[in-house]
Amino acid sequence: MAAASWYHRDISRVVAEDLLAKAGRDGCFLVRDSESVSGAYALCLLFQRHVHTYRILPDDEGLLSVQTVQGIQAKCFRTLPDLIGAYQQPNNGLVTPLLYPVHRPQEVADEDSDGEDGRGGHADSAVPAVGPGGGPGLSAPPGRPHISQQLQLRLQEQVRSSPASDFMGFMAEYLTQHLQLDLEALRNGHLQLRHLSTALVTACRALHRRIDFTLAGLETLARVFDPPASPRSPAREQVRPWGLGLLASDPDLELLLNKISAVNHLLSSLEKKVLRSLQETVSRHNLALPSLAAPPPATKPLAVQRFEVKVGKSQRAALTVDVESGTVAITKRGSGSPEETIPQDKILQLIKYQSVQTKVRLVYDRDPQRSLSKDFVFPSARKREAFCQLLQLMKIQHSNLDEPDLISVYVGTWNMGSTPPPRSLASWLTSRGLGRTQDETTACVPHDIYVIGTQENSLGDREWVEFLRASLKTLMAIDYRVVALQCLWSIKMVVLVKPEHERRISHVHTSSVKTGIANTLGNKGAVGVSFLFNGTSFGFVNCHLASGSEKTHRRNQNYSDILRSLALGDKRLSAFDLTLRFTHLFWFGDLNYRLDMDVQDILAHVTKKEFDILLAVDQLNLEREKNKVFLRFSEGDISFPPTYRYERGSRDSYMWQKFKTTGMRINVPSWCDRILWKSHPETHLVCNSYGCTDDIVTSDHSPVFATFEVGVTSQFVPKKAPGTSPEPLACIEWESIEVIVKTTSRSKCYIEFHSYCLEEAQRSGENTSQSCDVPGFLKMGWSAKQLPVLNPILPDLEYLGDQHLLLSIKGVESCESYGECCIAMRSMIGSMAQQFETFLFHRGEETGSMRGWMKVRVPKDRSSTRERLYEWISFEEEEDALAVDTPTCPKPPLRYPAGAAPPCAPAPGDAEPCPAVPRRTRPRSLPEAASSYTNPAYFIFEGLP
Repeated sequence: MAAASWYHRDISRVVAEDLLAKAGRDGCFLVRDSESVSGAYALCLLFQRHVHTYRILPDDEGLLSVQTVQGIQAKCFRTLPDLIGAYQQPNNGLVTPLLYPVHRPQEVADEDSDGEDGRGGHADSAVPAVGPGGGPGLSAPPGRPHISQQLQLRLQEQVRSSPASDFMGFMAEYLTQHLQLDLEALRNGHLQLRHLSTALVTACRALHRRIDFTLAGLETLARVFDPPASPRSPAREQVRPWGLGLLASDPDLELLLNKISAVNHLLSSLEKKVLRSLQETVSRHNLALPSLAAPPPATKPLAVQRFEVKVGKSQRAALTVDVESGTVAITKRGSGSPEETIPQDKILQLIKYQSVQTKVRLVYDRDPQRSLSKDFVFPSARKREAFCQLLQLMKIQHSNLDEPDLISVYVGTWNMGSTPPPRSLASWLTSRGLGRTQDETTACVPHDIYVIGTQENSLGDREWVEFLRASLKTLMAIDYRVVALQCLWSIKMVVLVKPEHERRISHVHTSSVKTGIANTLGNKGAVGVSFLFNGTSFGFVNCHLASGSEKTHRRNQNYSDILRSLALGDKRLSAFDLTLRFTHLFWFGDLNYRLDMDVQDILAHVTKKEFDILLAVDQLNLEREKNKVFLRFSEGDISFPPTYRYERGSRDSYMWQKFKTTGMRINVPSWCDRILWKSHPETHLVCNSYGCTDDIVTSDHSPVFATFEVGVTSQFVPKKAPGTSPEPLACIEWESIEVIVKTTSRSKCYIEFHSYCLEEAQRSGENTSQSCDVPGFLKMGWSAKQLPVLNPILPDLEYLGDQHLLLSIKGVESCESYGECCIAMRSMIGSMAQQFETFLFHRGEETGSMRGWMKVRVPKDRSSTRERLYEWISFEEEEDALAVDTPTCPKPPLRYPAGAAPPCAPAPGDAEPCPAVPRRTRPRSLPEAASSYTNPAYFIFEGLP
């Protein structure tokens, strides 16, 4: 049943305005779903190069009416077409009558039919015509729909409400392409549904393999408990099961039903057989029952690690790190005993040089008045990172904090190729293989959180979870707890956490989105999990996007659909872009973006490890550069070969040719499997590894891993107890805000303010200034009088420094968002107003920019704070050559102002002053702050055309 062509469903405001701008005539219009009110619509109308948006709202009886100018009586209509027809007449309160409908772009029927994972197919996308209150109210075309169309609609309804089924794609293909052939055969008197039989055989191919595997195991177990003379298994008897009907002519189906019958017989009899055998054995031999199993072993203690380093220009030494005792020992080469042993509480700072990736400086206490700094050069950057991670771990273990400041997060993604995994996943779970991998000294250090996403995973949900828990218990001697399991057909995500962190996890939400055929099948799509770890919000998305080198646009659309539809995080923030709802959001999976290069050239570059040349033609990188997907996300450096499409059973060669009935298909080697992330500004997240395994060969994809060091916040408890006198308040004050949004509307707007530090959301008044000097862009301004003074629930500096404000620009008439952004409060704290500048996002698109002046005032008696565990490691870049051996100098403070050098004057009696302290920079794994706006029109902030 067809919908009216002017109804564009759930397209965004930006897309609607673009379509109207392309149409270009006064009176052009379209209708889309409202973004602010569920069940309502937005009528978008072009007049004098500006788009006017009117809300169409249903009343209690489901009647529809348009919100127009005051003084015009609203009219009610039963259906949307009736309403649109009435407003095609003049003098109805609109700026112009509805004259020229803008038609919905033609949809592509074949959305994902390349059959890479054995689930190709087609399905028509029909929009139901429902009455008032239930949808557009669009009438069906005359005549009854064909039987195949009826069955397709039934299939879509069943898919929405039934558990996932891996062969729905085959059924959709049968209904669209082969049902008619079976109908013709029936008319001609042939009672065998040959095409249905073929579709079922193809769909059940994997079931054959699983039943063979299961049946062999059950028969083996049954023979263990059978007397020697027992008859053979009924699985091998030629018993014709009931229910074959018209499909019995196919020998493959008959064999499958025989196997199912045998499994049914064995399962129903096996438990009784085993129980009877055990009872007889116990009574016959007078056996005692075994005692309860011993408790699981405690967490493995970390072994003492030794690092060979160079001190000075040529002197060799060894650094010995004992995490359990909390000491670092320095031993010169040839010496039998340590020259110096430094307790962890005497280590003040660890400085990692960016210009020399193997070099680190250790600042520590020599005596109460002085500190000493020494530079060490490691054999490799990986060894330096392992040393730093061990010192970080040592600090955490010996801190006196009740709640952690820093946790480690493991993220893994693997397209399993519908094949069971190997017995061991050790290399994947310990980040070993190719690329930036964990050093052997830290590979088995357990992470606090494991998030494991898979695609084309044929294992049962429970079976997969227990397999992962058992694998981690074997490797780490820790019984990890399950936070969440979310599945969509064969797309699965498991979140596991250390037992001691289980109480710190709250507000767990899960969601899934189908993006397969007609967005109703789950062979492609995404699963998501979100939760709070104490005061820090995490979001995780595991996706499987459309396959095929030529389907870049379809993958982009998949990403947009997932971003819009995943219901994760705090419901109060549901109007915000998904990427802004969490302190840290991780997005991973089989993204399926390919390399735009001839396959032979790709193979030549892979052989030479010329990955930079290939990354320049990587579709995901190209689309990100064009701001099509993953705006402001980060990804670790890729230094491992493409993870797809390998020959199964080996990692020596790529199987880039695929022979199909329609001809040969080329699947070029590509980095299909990726891990990206996005964090709130001024938070701590460092990627410590990003690579793939080289020894797991059951699939044509290699598993990919990434590990992260993540700063977290606790539920803050004020140090000062509340008294009887009024509590001093902190306040957030605004001097001005300027906004530029991409729109052809002239609507007045207001700003909505959200934050966990506010009791409730606040809103500003309407903008006081407005101009549209550049076509397609609207510039608005608010002065201090229109902006509210915000009072956080707690006035403490330590608390406010971890908080963020989410701002949304909303139209006064439509209440729809023109863009959202996030502002960190940490750098805004002070008595003087500070300038901020940021981008605006909406539904995955960059929609504008914002800048302004603000300050966060904190009471003087609430200005104390403390150093976080992750702040004692800094990143430096040398401007000049530094002396390697540094003399003693006065003890520096634990924290330095951002960008400032620590005081380091020579101490009395010292022969030499301390060397110049290197310039502090951001770590390379963190995204650089944007210097300006990507869209040239945003430069009107600077007064440029």
